[in-house]
Amino acid sequence: MARIDVEWMGRAVAVAESVRGRTSPNPWVGAVVVPAGPSADVPSFEGATAPPGGPHAEVSALLAAGARAEGATLYVTLEPCSHHGRTPPCTEAIVAAGVRRVVVALSDPDVHVDGSGLADLRSAGLEVEVGVGEDEVRAQLAPYLKHRRTGRPWVVLKLAASMDGGTAAPDGTSQWITGDEARVDAHRLRARCDAIVVGAGTVRADDPGLTVRLPPGDPWYRGPDDQPLRVVLGSVPPGAAVTPALELGGDPGEVLDELGRRGVLQVLVEGGATVAHAFHHAGVVDRYVLYLAPALFGGGDARPLFDGPGASSIDGLWRGRLHSVTSLGGDLRVELSANGA
Repeated sequence: MARIDVEWMGRAVAVAESVRGRTSPNPWVGAVVVPAGPSADVPSFEGATAPPGGPHAEVSALLAAGARAEGATLYVTLEPCSHHGRTPPCTEAIVAAGVRRVVVALSDPDVHVDGSGLADLRSAGLEVEVGVGEDEVRAQLAPYLKHRRTGRPWVVLKLAASMDGGTAAPDGTSQWITGDEARVDAHRLRARCDAIVVGAGTVRADDPGLTVRLPPGDPWYRGPDDQPLRVVLGSVPPGAAVTPALELGGDPGEVLDELGRRGVLQVLVEGGATVAHAFHHAGVVDRYVLYLAPALFGGGDARPLFDGPGASSIDGLWRGRLHSVTSLGGDLRVELSANGA
């Protein structure tokens, strides 16, 4: 594949990331229109998927390009749709705009697309190339791909603890184990998710708001009307800060099935320890994000990450894959992959 194609697809990936958490049940997709001509002198035109009912990435990029789309190359992270849904088919808009070449990172497994978009473009005489940036986009769209494959959202379990695994002192106090940078990062993690899940016990004990609280200048800022769905496992006490929230019951699998039916693509499980244990032992967590503070409770009576029985022998020890380790103002952010994720 040409280096220039890789570079432009990289830009499309970055555009897609800017709307993550705001497009469900649609995937977050980025598109870039590059008009024909010497690459050094030609501007590009970008578009990202809008919230449901708004234009898809390809259409937004084509609208930005206008007449410059004639003879251009379109880079898009996911196969353009070819069916009527909330919006008309993107393939029709691409052909009508006079685009000459379409470079796609990944085909769309959705039953309404599944190769038909690529076939329609080729039938219209466009040059189509697939696979540029595929690995990067497959990782970026892992929640969407899982949802289309299983009907369930991608599950991220967030935990914060001391280096010896304590989440709270014996008297229940826990604010704050980690520092400011780790807490800001946790809010950015919330912003990338469609829903946040906690247990009713956490609501009663801590009365969390479960909102994304970042300054307006932050790239992951979310306003008061643009917040993730708040989900409580159990009943919400009257007047709780989490209100309004969706109250759900059942085991983790049933909860995820219901959220999947509601179009949730990525869910953040925040706790507490009983809920963390339930999701971990059900084997439904795709990513674990641990914020570890350089602090020690120094005893066996601190509250643990998981409340419930663990592995009875070393042979039953859960082992994941270390995905990343990041320093955040003295704390560590450790991300683990599970289930082959």
